[in-house]
Amino acid sequence: MGYKIIVLAKQVPDTRNVGSDAMTPEGTVNRAALPAVFNPEDLNALEQALRIKDANPGSTITMLTMGLPKATEVLREGLFRGVDSTVLLTDRALGGADTLATSYSLAQAIKKIGAYDIILCGRQAIDGDTAQVGPQVAEKLGLPQVTYTEEILSISNGKVVAKRHIDGGVETVEAPMPLVLTVNGSAAPCRTRNAKLVMKFKGAKTTTEIAALTDEAEKAFYAQRPYLAISQYGAADIDADPAQIGKAGSPTNVKAVKSIVFTAKESKTFSSSDDDIDSLMAELIASNTIG
Repeated sequence: MGYKIIVLAKQVPDTRNVGSDAMTPEGTVNRAALPAVFNPEDLNALEQALRIKDANPGSTITMLTMGLPKATEVLREGLFRGVDSTVLLTDRALGGADTLATSYSLAQAIKKIGAYDIILCGRQAIDGDTAQVGPQVAEKLGLPQVTYTEEILSISNGKVVAKRHIDGGVETVEAPMPLVLTVNGSAAPCRTRNAKLVMKFKGAKTTTEIAALTDEAEKAFYAQRPYLAISQYGAADIDADPAQIGKAGSPTNVKAVKSIVFTAKESKTFSSSDDDIDSLMAELIASNTIG
């Protein structure tokens, strides 16, 4: 039996390269100023989806991302690994969204996609580290959720059994489908690109880009290869309430983003002698570092 799987993925700014231009005057992340990468834990989620597909013939995976038009790079990466169809949710009206507005927009897009059995996403994105979007999507869709998932152990009789990582150990839980699972970075890493799929999908474009083509030969090329079309939704396509998307629907505002580098003001070298160790302990206690 096959399952309909949706994977939520995000193209995120590489937070290892935060500079002075990382913020816009409006208090949002200046994504154009930072290198973009595939959110790491979304790749772990994709691997779990691909494993379900491998084990259950007839399963299909749709990857959904919300972001700037260049976020199609993430969708192509999904196609290169075995995703069946992709959706780009992009619109200026969606810009500046916090987790509340983002989860609303994604939930609306999922409703438009239609039938689904399992929705997977990374536990959190490295540009926010809130771990809120996945659970909020589940709440907005009225679905059960399993967070901190490390492995999907089995799927049968309309239920998913998953292992989740919790403080102090692991927990095995069972939940009915349809459901949302958020996946930890400690889960299995995503497989590498498939060379044949790279050759097949390297020219994938959004439906908007294809419609804008003027060269007749190019138009004919894409007309003969419908699998290269990446669906593109805007706010109107998902029947979004303007008051719940973008900045208008975001009660959270980021004041600043900074890259902080810790540097030592001074350093001391201690040997392994008893006197040096006693001296170090006395200094740490005096400074209330330990006590």
